[in-house]
Amino acid sequence: MSASSSSTRTVLVTGAESRLGFATAERVIADGDTVIAHILDKSRADETLRLLQAAARPGQVRMVQADFARLTEVDELGRVLAAELSGLDALINTASMAAPQAKTHTEDGHELTFQVNYLAPQRLTMALVPALAAVNGRVVTVTSRLHLGGNIDYSDLDRNRGIYTQTSIYAQSKLALTMFSRSLAETGPAGLTSVSVYPADFEIDVPRFRNHRTAPLDSAAEVLVALSAPGTPVVNGGYYEGRDQANAAALVRSSRARTRLAAWSNRLARTA
Repeated sequence: MSASSSSTRTVLVTGAESRLGFATAERVIADGDTVIAHILDKSRADETLRLLQAAARPGQVRMVQADFARLTEVDELGRVLAAELSGLDALINTASMAAPQAKTHTEDGHELTFQVNYLAPQRLTMALVPALAAVNGRVVTVTSRLHLGGNIDYSDLDRNRGIYTQTSIYAQSKLALTMFSRSLAETGPAGLTSVSVYPADFEIDVPRFRNHRTAPLDSAAEVLVALSAPGTPVVNGGYYEGRDQANAAALVRSSRARTRLAAWSNRLARTA
């Protein structure tokens, strides 16, 4: 399998069973492009595929699955797609979760929110970098404005000892993801573009932070797909709020901080 012709793009959307992921996949379909719809929850595969195919032409939708709480599944999906795709026009990382009320660890030993929101998308993205760079592709990663108040605690990233609060855990995961997006732009191969984006004027993952818990996500999905398109001018490595570039957290702008995070992540990948 390879990227489609110059008039039709192939776009991978992670977390396609979520409200934002589904709306984004629908937007890709509406634009006439091919979507690889990734889901985390296997039990929602049939329903998600059926709903997406209802508005698609034959062959326009492909479903893949990997539970981000299991890094072996993430790594296997990365290997399969990297082997099959000679080119990937865009990767839109929407898969994400709010921090659970109680401290939770995965079977890999990591704090659940940090793994799902950072470690898993980081590993999947890195596996697909060659396919993206081959066709001057883009990585669009959904972050949160809450990353501005986050901190990276290298002594206790998985909160084995420290105080656990939902907001700080979520902010840490989104800060790490935003730092990765910037690093990918600066250290990735030529031809690759990477941006992070807070796509809506409300907190998508944390409904208690907004008044309208069921607010539509069509405009947010439109922003993500637009930023993934080669015709949309962006600043490589930029952080966006909607379509506008904004100031990211100080740690995102610090090459030293980003190098430290990358070194930690690479060591983890080597020992997996």
